[in-house]
Amino acid sequence: MLIEYLPFWIADYLAAWLFLVLTIALMGGFPVTFTMMGTSFLFGLIGLNASFFDLLPLRMWGIMNNTMLMAVPLFIFMGLALERSGLAKQLLETMEELFRNVRGGLAISVVIVGALLGASTGIVGATVVTMGLMSLPIMLKYKYSKSFAAGTVAASGTLGQIIPPSIVLLLLGPVMEVPIGDMFIGAAIPGMILVGLYCLFIFLSTFFGTKHVPAAHAKAPNFDKTFILKIFKALVPPLFLILAVLGTIFAGIATPTESGAMGAVGAVVLTAMNGKLSFKLLHDVAKGTIRMTCMVFIIIMGATCFALVFRGLGGDDLLREFIASMNLHGWQLITMVMIFIFILGFFLDFIEITYIHIPIIAPIVVEYGYDPLWFGIMFAVNLQTSFMTPPFGPSLFYLKGVCPPEIKTTDVYRGIIPFVILQIIGLIIIAIWPGLVTWLPGVVYGN
Repeated sequence: MLIEYLPFWIADYLAAWLFLVLTIALMGGFPVTFTMMGTSFLFGLIGLNASFFDLLPLRMWGIMNNTMLMAVPLFIFMGLALERSGLAKQLLETMEELFRNVRGGLAISVVIVGALLGASTGIVGATVVTMGLMSLPIMLKYKYSKSFAAGTVAASGTLGQIIPPSIVLLLLGPVMEVPIGDMFIGAAIPGMILVGLYCLFIFLSTFFGTKHVPAAHAKAPNFDKTFILKIFKALVPPLFLILAVLGTIFAGIATPTESGAMGAVGAVVLTAMNGKLSFKLLHDVAKGTIRMTCMVFIIIMGATCFALVFRGLGGDDLLREFIASMNLHGWQLITMVMIFIFILGFFLDFIEITYIHIPIIAPIVVEYGYDPLWFGIMFAVNLQTSFMTPPFGPSLFYLKGVCPPEIKTTDVYRGIIPFVILQIIGLIIIAIWPGLVTWLPGVVYGN
């Protein structure tokens, strides 16, 4: 092995060098999977016997046999189909009419629709783009400031990171060794807290003489039979799909994979009922599903190779020794980990962080006595915060790509800052009261 010829300050810390080289390469924009596999093989050949890689096919086969991961393409298909169904536009128009006489009602409608789309699709990029195309022109028309409108849309679209059935939670469950159903149930209350904080902030903003949010732009709607039927037609389809998918998981009737299959079929049925179903739509949705699924699984393969080599080089023990040398205990450890993940979220995709960093960090946090479900939800909320934090938040770039020409990047950055602060407040609330995460799964499962 080449490790015998290396100086001690490299040989003794080879796992740390692997981690450092990989992180720098990813931040430099190199392809994720090939970078993970390439650096892992390189450092593995330096520090380990070639026979060590005989374990790799078994790891890969274990991933392909993981029935929980079968839910990933099903939920992606469901989200892409709903994105093209036209239901989001109907929902936004109805919510806007319902809340038009409420102070900041249009922005509140955008938050609620963003939450419902997040619960229906679980795909952040699709939700942000859809909300941007539909909501921004309307908000500007009704005299919302450019920065406030952009911030509201970006924050609302990013709710899909935490509101189940989130793809983040779906991928995080197996990594944290927590059932996906528990992850979904545990995220329900934190997701509602964030929605509540957003709506409360928008409502209170209208009382402080701000020029960003108009108080109200129309009189109350007439609640006649026609309007009630319109609300019914707009709300029932997505709510029925959410109930069918999440309700069957929560009730223990179906596994997440089976619920994902129901959701995919349900999305096609709703698209047909809305008159949007066509062969071209199905072709585009299937093509998009294959592309996203391949991206997810090839990253998982690369991350598996990295995790195998990192542990083979003694990376777990090295990290434990490092944390022990810092004398971090309790909230000091959690705070350091949260700051680390927050910063990583600026540069790396959530899939990369989930499969590269969490398998290293999570066992140490659990060893200190923290609940893995609670930590998983904390991680998801934290990642959602970094996902929309300037200057590198991906949701900001998604939104800027569909913004009207008059909205500048600086407007998006200014508008998102209050919502980032609200996210941090929500994260602190969940940290102080872990029962907000663990109570509902205890009620559902009776333990």
